[in-house]
Amino acid sequence: MRESEVPNKKRIVLIAHDNRKSDLVAWVSSHLDLLSKHSLLATGTTGKIIHEKTKVPIECFVSGPLGGDLQIGAQIVDGEIDMVIFFWDPLTAQPHDPDVKALLRIAVLYNIPIACNRVSADYFIQSPLINKSYRRSKVNYATGSTEY
Repeated sequence: MRESEVPNKKRIVLIAHDNRKSDLVAWVSSHLDLLSKHSLLATGTTGKIIHEKTKVPIECFVSGPLGGDLQIGAQIVDGEIDMVIFFWDPLTAQPHDPDVKALLRIAVLYNIPIACNRVSADYFIQSPLINKSYRRSKVNYATGSTEY
C-alpha cells in the first residue's frame, strides 16, 4: 500500500454514467493540458470514449456494470488512486447502483477527493494542490482520531 504521501503526478480516475459521458468528455477536453501531466484511469466504456475523442493516454478498467467500480474501489484501498472525477446521473437508476454506492463510500472512507459534478471537478483541477505533493490524513474509525 502506498503511504499517505500523495505525489505531484496524481492517479486520477474518470467515470461517467451514460447520460453524463459527453459532459465528462467536454470537461476533460477543456482541461487536457493539465490532465495530461497526470496518470488517467477510467472505467471501460468511459475511458474508451475519452481516448477516442481526446487521444489522451488512459488506463481502462472493465466497464462499471461489469465490475469496474469495484476494481477502482480496490485500488483506492491499496493506496493507488489519488482523485476520482465521477459524473454520475442522480436521476437514472443504474443496474450496478450497489457498486456505485460502495465506490463512493470507500472514497470517503479513505479520504480520496471525489468530484461528482463539473463544478466540483473544476474546483479540484484548479486547486494549487493538483500539481503538488501533500500528506493525506486518514481517519481511524476505531478511535475517531485523525492520523497524518
